[in-house]
Amino acid sequence: MDFEWLTQQSTPDLAKALLGYRLTVDETGGLIVETEAYVGVTDRTAHVFGGKKTAANQALYAPAGTVYVYRLRAYFLMNIITQVASEPQGVLIRAIEPTKGLATMAARRGQQGYNLTSGPGKLAQAMAIDLRDNSTMLNQGRIHLSSHRIKTPAAIESGPRIGVPNKGEWTTAPLRFWVAHNPYVSGMTKQQMNEQTKGWQ
Repeated sequence: MDFEWLTQQSTPDLAKALLGYRLTVDETGGLIVETEAYVGVTDRTAHVFGGKKTAANQALYAPAGTVYVYRLRAYFLMNIITQVASEPQGVLIRAIEPTKGLATMAARRGQQGYNLTSGPGKLAQAMAIDLRDNSTMLNQGRIHLSSHRIKTPAAIESGPRIGVPNKGEWTTAPLRFWVAHNPYVSGMTKQQMNEQTKGWQ
């Protein structure tokens, strides 16, 4: 699968467009329900702010469709590179609605229910995503992305990204996107959930 199509849209637009795509890793999988956009060297919250280049963030400078995985405390987080090589922008996959391999994911996480994959570290743990996946290409290694939306959100909401304080306008920029009322979105309260439709059309 050629991922040049990713470069045809802005990274924030892609972060919205990827909602409803299917992400699979080996025997586990689910629908993407929450994302965050990181828009390159001018983004004060990005790992490449100011043009920073390190051994750890090399994948961000790779072509669209490359996987960027990094460790944050005890967890791993996964991003999809969205633009041409040397244009370091990406989308953090924040949450999925699990559809495949639920027993495996529950065993890895030690729990079940909506908390299973409702956050970027949680889904990485549930799907066993780690540094071995860093710098691999989607659909060539363990991590696969569907070629189209499997389900369409009835509505998409946006708001500030999570966990990026003290970065001025970049802290409050509405660059997090989610399927409205989906129970697997991080921080979704019981009152906000639609457990029947899960926010899909």
